[in-house]
Amino acid sequence: MAFLENLAIVFVAGFVTALATGIGALPFFFFDEISDRGNVVLWGLASGIMVSASVFGLIDEGLAEGTPIEIAVGMAVGVLLVVVAHDVLMDADIDPQEYEEADFKKLVLILGILTVHSFPEGIAVGVSFADLGLEGGVAILGATVPVLAIFMTIAISIHNVPEGTAISIPLKAMGVARWKMVWWAVFSSLPQPIGAVIAFAFVRIARELLPYGFGFAAGAMIYLVLSEFIPEALDVGDRLPNGGKPELAAGILLGVLVMVPLNFV
Repeated sequence: MAFLENLAIVFVAGFVTALATGIGALPFFFFDEISDRGNVVLWGLASGIMVSASVFGLIDEGLAEGTPIEIAVGMAVGVLLVVVAHDVLMDADIDPQEYEEADFKKLVLILGILTVHSFPEGIAVGVSFADLGLEGGVAILGATVPVLAIFMTIAISIHNVPEGTAISIPLKAMGVARWKMVWWAVFSSLPQPIGAVIAFAFVRIARELLPYGFGFAAGAMIYLVLSEFIPEALDVGDRLPNGGKPELAAGILLGVLVMVPLNFV
């Protein structure tokens, strides 16, 4: 029974991160658009948070559980999975205007593409909960929650806000209703609670594989930052002075500073 309760807690944490994606659509209730400079800073903030959470949290925790080689192997597998998933799924031609009329197969394909981006983040949340219910955590609603899990849930949630904004921008241009933009932003992150539960169950059952799990989550997230977040920020900032690099650097620095406390707990 305790295991099922723990699964429920992890699912709720993953679902919270998914809901946070919808926050990224809320500015469009008040503004017609978000400036390029603001978007670049947001992508930089997300990048700094994700890399810091991976290095200060996942990798550091992984080294406490295993060897650098185990972490490196896990990271390599995490990168490989994201690369392969992109190759398999990203050639699909999905038109957001067709979302409402999409048939079952179309929805499955859409979810598969979104999983490429969201699933690794869900795994990161699930792995961070590996010590749920054990000593050394923080008591929350009768459960002992690892400090790393709290930070990781907050980190992924903050990261999801600019991602929700990025998803909403083209939908706004296509005339999609504001509340539907919120829904599609949240929908894009629904694989996260699923990935969190799967990862948590896996590392609890196969505890000896925990270092690989930490490495896998860190590798996947760092790769997504380097291959997608930063290029996206530079693409958005292309029309800004110096190509938006100062704004990107400022956002990354702010993201790192937000996560610095994770290095001291």
